[in-house]
Amino acid sequence: MHPDFFTGFMPDTKKKKQKRWYNKLRNKYRLVVLNDDTYEEKFSFRLSRLNVFVTVGFTSILLIIVTIFLIAFTPLREYIPGYTDVTLSRRVNDLLQKTDSLENISRQKAAYIENIRRIIEGEDIPFDSLGQVASSESADPDQIQYRRSMEDSLLREEYRTETSYDLYYNENEELTIARQSRSSMFFFNPLEGIVTSEFDLGGKHYGIDIVSKPNEAVKATLDGTVIFADWSIETGYTISIQHQGNFISVYKHNSVLLKEQGSFVKAGDPVAIVGESGELSTGAHLHFELWYNGTPVNPRDYVAFK
Repeated sequence: MHPDFFTGFMPDTKKKKQKRWYNKLRNKYRLVVLNDDTYEEKFSFRLSRLNVFVTVGFTSILLIIVTIFLIAFTPLREYIPGYTDVTLSRRVNDLLQKTDSLENISRQKAAYIENIRRIIEGEDIPFDSLGQVASSESADPDQIQYRRSMEDSLLREEYRTETSYDLYYNENEELTIARQSRSSMFFFNPLEGIVTSEFDLGGKHYGIDIVSKPNEAVKATLDGTVIFADWSIETGYTISIQHQGNFISVYKHNSVLLKEQGSFVKAGDPVAIVGESGELSTGAHLHFELWYNGTPVNPRDYVAFK
């Protein structure tokens, strides 16, 4: 056989095979669904291999995209093994904050109850525990800077001018009432200690100053109801008690208040812890005032101080 026969036959065979493979992809087929009993045609599809490959590929890509979207942006991913609850971290954060708040409240209440027990049993109160009882979520009052406005200063001066005349006018009358009241009422000594500053109506010192041991309990002088229990920049932690007979007792410069506004106390009940809070305090002491019918009276006319 001539050699040129093989050289001419081989390229044509390869081209025919390539054309057959490509044509097979585009060959048309029909998928028919028949009734098995009657051979009746129900429906049919006209298909080709190329159309099947394209449809299957496009459907697969679409399913992959939809699955990725569901896993990344919906809560359905928590049902897939290996994924946690999407709200777990937020709920853990909330629980940690609540636990921390409950722990602080529990610690403060425990310190408060322990201090009450020590006061009742006559023991000394540790200084650290006083800070825990007095602490709160608000800022430390000693660190707050206040500035008086001109209107505030004028109002204070006007009030002092109007009330100063009433104090001097009622001085002799109040001394007489004090002597009569002392014989019919028993006033409890608010603090065991040394009197370092006396009552001076002319000098506008409307009470007496008592110095005692640190962390001593300040006690109510009579039965009554607490009408004021708060902190002020000048007198620090202050508590005022309304008694029968139009008497009001005032206890200033305390470190801790043990009673709240509206509480009923009996004579001798602890109401505060002696301290040196407020700008007008020069050391740890109690400034004790006694008022009758809106006028300050000398506490020595009612209370037997040592």
